[in-house]
Amino acid sequence: MAEYFEANPVLADVLVPVPLHSRRLRSRGYNQSALLAREIGKRVFLPVVEDRLVRTRNSRPQVDVASREERRVNVAGNFACDSDVSGLAVLLIDDVATTGSTISECAHVLKDAGASTVHALAMARDA
Repeated sequence: MAEYFEANPVLADVLVPVPLHSRRLRSRGYNQSALLAREIGKRVFLPVVEDRLVRTRNSRPQVDVASREERRVNVAGNFACDSDVSGLAVLLIDDVATTGSTISECAHVLKDAGASTVHALAMARDA
């Protein structure tokens, strides 16, 4: 992912991983998007901020939701931005993108909180 970013750069001030709900994080023990963001950050010399975007609802995992519309509804209202991101160019990091619903919802929240731009980078695309 770092190599891809280096070959296809976008303006980014910070990396923001897609957050897990606190219950899912406790159960799993790690956030795969945060692990990816930390490694990318080391390689491309960008800070990772894990406290700006939070998951407010413990909805069903997207992998358990079938249709594009159901995925969009499943993540609607699930995220909040608890800190100031005014003027920041954000690179959102996710592990898997299928319909883009999670990335889109996170991007809307970050833009509403003042981010100047939001781009996304996912490890895998599931069609």
